[in-house]
Amino acid sequence: MSETPNRRSSSSTREERVRSPDVLVSGSDERFFRSLYEFIEHEKKYLQSPEEGPDELRYIIYRSVFNKVIGRATAYKRLLLTIKAEYDDSIRELKRREEEVQACQRSKASSTSRPASLEICRRRAAQLTDRISVLQRETSELNEQIDGLKSRKEQSSWIPGVTVAQSEDLDSLNRHLEELQRYRAALMDTKSQSVSLEVRDKMDAELQEAERRREKLNAENQNLRVLYERLRNVCDHLSSWEVQQQVPLQELIGSMNLRRTSESDDDAHSVDAELFDEPTGLDESGLLAAHLDRFMELFDSAQFQEAALLAARSPPGVLRNLHTMEMFRGVSGPPGSAPPPLLFFRALLISVQTGGELSAALSLQGVVCALQHGDLRLVVHAVTQNKLTFSEDLGDVLTEHAQKNPAVADMCLALATVVYEACRLDRKSALSMCRRGLVHSAAEFMKHSEDLTAEDCMWVLCRSPSLSLLQLLTEPRRGRAAMLSVGGACAALLVDPQRQQLALQLLDGFMSRGRGVLDEAILEDSGSSVDVWVHVASLCSELRRADLSRAVLSVLLDQSGTRVLSPDLQGARLMEHVLL
Repeated sequence: MSETPNRRSSSSTREERVRSPDVLVSGSDERFFRSLYEFIEHEKKYLQSPEEGPDELRYIIYRSVFNKVIGRATAYKRLLLTIKAEYDDSIRELKRREEEVQACQRSKASSTSRPASLEICRRRAAQLTDRISVLQRETSELNEQIDGLKSRKEQSSWIPGVTVAQSEDLDSLNRHLEELQRYRAALMDTKSQSVSLEVRDKMDAELQEAERRREKLNAENQNLRVLYERLRNVCDHLSSWEVQQQVPLQELIGSMNLRRTSESDDDAHSVDAELFDEPTGLDESGLLAAHLDRFMELFDSAQFQEAALLAARSPPGVLRNLHTMEMFRGVSGPPGSAPPPLLFFRALLISVQTGGELSAALSLQGVVCALQHGDLRLVVHAVTQNKLTFSEDLGDVLTEHAQKNPAVADMCLALATVVYEACRLDRKSALSMCRRGLVHSAAEFMKHSEDLTAEDCMWVLCRSPSLSLLQLLTEPRRGRAAMLSVGGACAALLVDPQRQQLALQLLDGFMSRGRGVLDEAILEDSGSSVDVWVHVASLCSELRRADLSRAVLSVLLDQSGTRVLSPDLQGARLMEHVLL
């Protein structure tokens, strides 16, 4: 196998391989071929194989390399195995004929009377030459096929959405054709249900014309009402004069003011209210019906973006509700478009006026919809611009999404913290800070909160265990007791198998800093009685931490009589007696 191509053909083949486009060979294949070349050169040097001429060792090297290539190949493995078998047969035939030639030469040297054997050797050598020519021709044809495949891969006119391997598979092409047919049917269905732009423009023009005519009729109606009011005023005066006749008719007519006075204006306004209350209500009902009809028309024609904007701009309580959101949830938009419920939520946020907020129900469902479809930027905009009604459920939804999606956990927890703080849910605010790694900020927040109790601090600590947080909460504040009692916190954590190590680490920290640190921690712990610390020592003993148990009991036994524990004014006494 190694003797067929000479060094020049090998070098030219290597140059062709280098000139091949990078897109045809992956990085792993390049590293694989590079390792093969390094292996060949190393083995040649190690075995001291000659560069030219027949050599058994060089044949073994190349056969091993070819086996590795066959082992890595997938699509052309069968073809490569066939080529290897042909080469092996040819090499075995070459060896056999070389041995016969050598035997013939030996026979010729011993006796010159065997021309027939020499003739046989010549014929076999000629046959071997023909066989080599055939193999070379087949090899060149194989190279042409490989080049053809490479040129096909370089083409840019493949079917969109279909890989090179799938384009050669009839089943894959049939499936792709069926998918395209379904996509075309969906588009045609959407087109059949949609209203053309020309029709919509025509309807809009007719609606505007009807609006102008309505305004013109209203103006004419107003003028007629003014005229009617004046005529009624004249009629009343004439009727009164006809009965009494106190002044001449000409004087009466001259005294009447046919223009609208302030009193007549008030009367006219009252008449306006009486005459136009009902028609105005009818107009509003008609406009509302037209609004709903237009929305259903857009919704049924799959124009979900226009329908969402129309619904978001409707009067409160008409289409700006959960029922409309469920309508958008129940449909799917055209391929490649945004989900309809997300379009409705965006339209609602756009329609919110400055200083206004969406209802709590719409805020919650809108955020759930945006998170489901991965539009976190929309949620950030809604929360930071105060366009939502904050609630505990909204903060819980953001927290749950953060736990399920670590990639956006920090942003979701930050938004949840904003929501919780607005709702004055201090312990959940502190928990969100801890989950973001802001332990010191959470501790400061809890220390300055007036609503948090020791139970709330333990609630936060148990859901976000942290030695730093435990140390910060058990440190005494300036002139005030710590948020958590050291003994009470240790006793509560030691009985919990999942958080025992946290309490042991705290006590070990006291011990590592010297005996006096543990003494000070116990003596200044005004929130824990002697019984609590005895219980802590007992739990340490059960956990096979006799060193901590002895250290705690030693501190307790060293105290005789009574002693003030805490530096504050209400410090308690450590112990009056110790029960052993």
